[in-house]
Formats: sequence, structure tokens, C-alpha cells
Amino acid sequence: MIPEWLSPIEKMSHESPRLTSQGQPIGTPREAAVLILIGPCEDHGDVLLIERAIGKDKHSGQPAFPGGQVEPFDESRSATALREAHEETGLDPESVHVIAQLPDLWVPPSNYLVTPILAWWHTPHDLSVGDASEVHRIQRVPITEITNPSHRIMVRTPSGFIGPAFNIASMLVWGFTGGLLSDIVDLGGWTQPWDQSRIKDIG
Repeated sequence: MIPEWLSPIEKMSHESPRLTSQGQPIGTPREAAVLILIGPCEDHGDVLLIERAIGKDKHSGQPAFPGGQVEPFDESRSATALREAHEETGLDPESVHVIAQLPDLWVPPSNYLVTPILAWWHTPHDLSVGDASEVHRIQRVPITEITNPSHRIMVRTPSGFIGPAFNIASMLVWGFTGGLLSDIVDLGGWTQPWDQSRIKDIG
């Protein structure tokens, strides 16, 4: 069902997740799920990202994985991630094979407890923005671009937080998405040595 080069990430996602939590949730966090969708691209693969529209949300304008808040009618976290991806990008859930549900991660700025869903896009098709007030654009980014050492940096926020980031597809991917993306390429065994002393301050 999935290509051979994706087998390591399937195995590691079940046996030894390397995902990092940012502490324990405060109070009762809102629950959400995101879809880490890996599709075919030449002899390797690509990852589906969206760039959120500018708005009042704390994460507006930022690159992200498709996803959103869990609704009472969602049968599972996978159902949430696939529903949101369909609403945001037009993704056909039938074109996707879910590989694994990864450990929940807490996002302190918005107090969301997020479940990442790792999936293989076995039948790619054209995508389109569902609601321009929520999504500015959709981008499939080749994994070779993501792992290119020249595209990798660390970012430092005013709070002092330092985390991995990627300069890819005219986007700075950092924060929750950047950290999760970094963990995914590590799980896949695709990471190339890169200069982690290169730190960019962001406001």
C-alpha cells in the first residue's frame, strides 16, 4: 500500500515516536487533529502544507498542516483530520491511506491538544482552496527540499523558545509545524547534517 522508502517511517511511528511535547495542557484544552500527508514526487515524496489566511487567529498567516478542531460527530481523530483537509483543500479522503495516529501534542499559544495523523496519498489529485478566509494557498513541498541543509535554520521567539524551522516554498515553517516536520523527517531517516547554530530571531 505504501512505497518502500516510506516503510521506515511507518515502523518508527508505531514503535518509537520521536515527537516532542511542550509540557502538560493547562485546564481543559481544545482538541484538534492535523493531517501529515505524504504523497509521491519523482523518486521520493512530498508533504502537503497550507498557508493560513491573515486574520485574528493566533496562527493566522502561518504555514501549517491541514487540520482543525474536533467536532462531536467525528468518529475518530483520523476522521477529524481528513474532514478538515477536505474542507480546506478539497482532498478526497478515499485517496488517502492512514498510516498511524501519533502522540498528542500540546500547543501552548492556543491551548490546543493536537493529534497528528500520518498518511500516504496513494491517489493524488488536483486540490483547491475551500475557503479563502481560512486558507491563503496550498503547497506540496518535495521532501528533498525539506531536507536540504541550506533550507534549515533554527528560530528564536521573544519568549526565548528556540526550535527548528524551514525556508521552503517561499514560506518560513516554524513553531508547532516546523517541530513536527523536523521530527517526521528524522523518523523517516531522511535528515541530512545541517547547521543548527544558524538562528533567526522572529518577533
